[in-house]
Amino acid sequence: MNAVAISDAIVKDLALAMKSGDKVGLSVLRMLKSDLKYKQIELGHELSDEECIAVLSTALKKRSEAVESFQKAGRQDLAAAELAEIAVIKKYMPAELDDENLLAMIRSAIAECQASTPADIGAVMKILMPKVRGRADGRRVNELVRKSLGG
Repeated sequence: MNAVAISDAIVKDLALAMKSGDKVGLSVLRMLKSDLKYKQIELGHELSDEECIAVLSTALKKRSEAVESFQKAGRQDLAAAELAEIAVIKKYMPAELDDENLLAMIRSAIAECQASTPADIGAVMKILMPKVRGRADGRRVNELVRKSLGG
């Protein structure tokens, strides 16, 4: 889905959420529309695919962290609300990479920067993260890179 398609889909789904009375969807879609508009104003141009995905990734990360915090605090009701919001946001994200494809990309990045020890994780991540943004969780990528480098 390209940037225009993402924002168009959000606007279209926002109208549908209003008509159907979907309060969670309405709230999340309004927030996404606003976040995308702020980013567009900040950058001063129409958003590219990567820029839209980065905005959505940030929104997902915030909610994932909130879920963890709420679960630690024993607030399953609030964690469930955040999980519902995550489900709405994920509709607009590219498909997640499976381990096989992700490992192939990691091997390629390791070869590209000639990494050989766990001390080289930063260099590998710098190459890898722009390629996998929105399609793989950063922690998961880091763990797989660490294992690949023997750490």
